[in-house]
Amino acid sequence: MWQNFFQRIIDVDVPNKRVKKNKVTTSIALKPTLRQNHQIQKSIKLCVITQFYPPDYAATGQLIEELVRNLGRYGVDIDVFTGQPGYAFKTAKAPSVERYYQVKIKRSRSTQIWSNRIRGKALNGVLFTLRAAIHILRIWRDRNVLLVTTAPPFLPILGYFTHLLFRIPYVCLLYDLYPDIAIALGVVAKDHWVVKCWRFINKQVWRSAKKIVVLSPSMKQQVIENCPEVADKISVIHSWANPNLITPISKKNNWFAQKYNLVNKFTVLYSGNMGRCHDIDTILDTAKELQNEPIQFVCVGGGAKRQELIEEVNRLGLEKNFVFIPYQEKKNLPYSLTACDLSLVSVNAGFEHLVAPSKLYSALAAGRPIAVISPEHSYLKQLIAKAKCGSTFNNKNSYALAKFIRKLNNEQQLVDSMGKAGRKYFQSNFTLDVISKEYLEVIYQAIL
Repeated sequence: MWQNFFQRIIDVDVPNKRVKKNKVTTSIALKPTLRQNHQIQKSIKLCVITQFYPPDYAATGQLIEELVRNLGRYGVDIDVFTGQPGYAFKTAKAPSVERYYQVKIKRSRSTQIWSNRIRGKALNGVLFTLRAAIHILRIWRDRNVLLVTTAPPFLPILGYFTHLLFRIPYVCLLYDLYPDIAIALGVVAKDHWVVKCWRFINKQVWRSAKKIVVLSPSMKQQVIENCPEVADKISVIHSWANPNLITPISKKNNWFAQKYNLVNKFTVLYSGNMGRCHDIDTILDTAKELQNEPIQFVCVGGGAKRQELIEEVNRLGLEKNFVFIPYQEKKNLPYSLTACDLSLVSVNAGFEHLVAPSKLYSALAAGRPIAVISPEHSYLKQLIAKAKCGSTFNNKNSYALAKFIRKLNNEQQLVDSMGKAGRKYFQSNFTLDVISKEYLEVIYQAIL
């Protein structure tokens, strides 16, 4: 029987022995050895379907790459199907086939029709899903479990039909919850027939899935509200960051901070996607509160709201308070993420149970205090309180956030202590090794 696979991974060989208890001799059953665990892991033949994968800089693709590489080191046989890069720095084409230890990556051509518009992204996602279906028809005999992400959101349907046709179990990794996000964004009305169909399909997909992975407790609760009967299938597995790649670096020794003249300024960093689910307005209002003080706001990345923010900054005459820097290559992240005194994480009201910002974990790894802007009941508030690494603020409460920034600007010792506390909490809970073992447990349970 399956019993606590996570513990099995770290157990070592122990000799046979007998003990006496109440004059009755009993045997102590041995747990599987590391060698036996390796054989268990090698029995997993996993197919991962995801639209984004490096050299794409999309966070979902970066995380999947790190996960499958780590699982490959455990001996898991992995087939990854993905697309050619659509959001890359220096290349529009990557090798159609790659291998890394136990990981094989197959890239299909990608379609980028109106890629900056919601309808265009939806169409591109549908076309990728069709190509992924053709890939599964070719390799299904050699796989015994499927991991499908919601990048694009139609992929879990592919898992459902794969199971229906070939009896292959599948795990759904829900980065975002659809159609709920589309409703919250105002793309479609909640009583629209598309929404009703989507919810019906979601229930069919989730009921047939062996396991469902979500990124936060509030996302789990939302799935349960939509489909109560799948509650026992859901595992909350947080995102992660690489503690060996991202380490605390002082600004005076940081070439990125030197390049953008940030060493001698108190710097507030927003790194990553400035998307429709993120609260950018509170950040802008906070900058207005602090416009005559020696505080520098740095935005590294892109997204749907980036240009809108730049235009507002120019309109309000806040150019000297902001620096806008494009997405950085992975090798630069250890420096861009530590070229600050405070990191910002934000979620718009109404989205706290639909998305989970992955930038939080790299901010924790960087060893800097964190300010979270979110609704009152967001799981992020509890996480920051446990970590003792910063503070949280309700949406639109720019006054309190500005006050917190002033406090940190005047208390370097507090900055240092919060940063160290966040790094310590991260190392105990959100490293790649910790999280990949949680995924390994879920995947193994799926093939039992």
